[in-house]
Amino acid sequence: MNVEYMGLKEISGPLVVIDGVKDASYEEMVEITVGKNKRLGQIIKIDGELCVVQVFEGTRGISLENTRSKLLGKPLKMPLSKELLGRVMDGIGRPVDELGEIYPEKSWDINGEPINPVMREYPRNFIQTGISSIDGLTTLIRGQKLPVFSGSGLPHNQLAVQIVRQAKISDTENENFAVVFAAMGVKHDVAEYFRQSFQKSGVLDRVVMFLNLANDPVVERIVTPRCALTAAEYLAYEKNMHVLVIMTDMTSYAEALREISSSKGEIPSRKGYPGYLYSDLASLYERAGMVKGCKGSITQIPILTMPNDDITHPIPDLTGYITEGQIVLDKNLSQKGIYPPVSILPSLSRLMKDGIGEGYTRADHPQVANQLFASYAKVQEVRALASVIGEEELSEIDKLYMKFGRKFEENFISQDFRENRSIEETLDLGWTLLRLLPKEELDRISPDTIAKYYDISESGAGDF
Repeated sequence: MNVEYMGLKEISGPLVVIDGVKDASYEEMVEITVGKNKRLGQIIKIDGELCVVQVFEGTRGISLENTRSKLLGKPLKMPLSKELLGRVMDGIGRPVDELGEIYPEKSWDINGEPINPVMREYPRNFIQTGISSIDGLTTLIRGQKLPVFSGSGLPHNQLAVQIVRQAKISDTENENFAVVFAAMGVKHDVAEYFRQSFQKSGVLDRVVMFLNLANDPVVERIVTPRCALTAAEYLAYEKNMHVLVIMTDMTSYAEALREISSSKGEIPSRKGYPGYLYSDLASLYERAGMVKGCKGSITQIPILTMPNDDITHPIPDLTGYITEGQIVLDKNLSQKGIYPPVSILPSLSRLMKDGIGEGYTRADHPQVANQLFASYAKVQEVRALASVIGEEELSEIDKLYMKFGRKFEENFISQDFRENRSIEETLDLGWTLLRLLPKEELDRISPDTIAKYYDISESGAGDF
């Protein structure tokens, strides 16, 4: 029998304190009743007979005297079934698309179960996004966690929509591919943009959406990515699907964590964030991967906006420690009108080497990627020299590098929001650019590969 407690000891921001509680458990769900209105909360701290509860719907309207609390004896669970596909939920997994309730096959704890490291399978297969700067140079591998580091005013929302619309694993397996999209702390117009974009492009049927709006209670923001990842785990491990999870904006999540930590009176760490920010982010990011014996997989693309464009800020800094690379968006490229403004040199996919090449993409992919990186790095050196002595004083080979840099940014990095390039088109475009340079400069490519691709007719490959 569940015991009901009358009254509260304290209300602090999104938290309430209940006194005289017996047999409570950490992360146990609590039903809070104010008049005829019921709200859900979760125990986040126990001190003797005192319980601190975070209230998902916020504490507005709750009074100390007339509030009744009942411990439910279970953690927060997500109702799960394949009917989730094509549905839009709020931040704690309740449908908001007026299509009715979801009849669950199972209900799982949103905190998930840790994956035995011995049972993890090494990620290898390539996921095509249709975006050359990602597919060609920072390749996304199935089971990887690859964040996008953005800044205020940069088109990370458009990039997320484009990835959802275009992403595919292979022509034969694409029917087993799904996307779980979690938006945290977004404004109403941004949430509607996501929803309308997925509907109009016809991909909503394979997407599970979780929308936590900016005016929703801050506590809900902590739950949103966990609900999304629980849905992804169900689709991957129960339904054998390959799931791409996109979470935006992780900065909103971390700021919610900081606000709740402050309400609890915890000692702050760097820039006011709690000392457990690293382990909390890891509890989300490490839910990506592949498990031996399971046909499904979970791939993550967390998107975060770097405060003041500072890549050393605690959020991108700690994210970089946990994840397997990063895709960095650059304001200078964006100001030139280049979309997507992916800054190639600081971007990296640590698992790329094991998921490209023969049997995955194309045999020349690793060498082309290495050469494009090296040549574009040389462009930065030449540009620095040109800023001192002037472009007209450069040597002929340096002028070729200047031309290569312009064409690389305009034709390879930049592409239309609606343009979906295959990996073959991306690599062919890379070769078209590399032909702007003499063969002697292509020191990252073997002579056999140069003989096979460099000297072929350029007709149809684009004229620069």
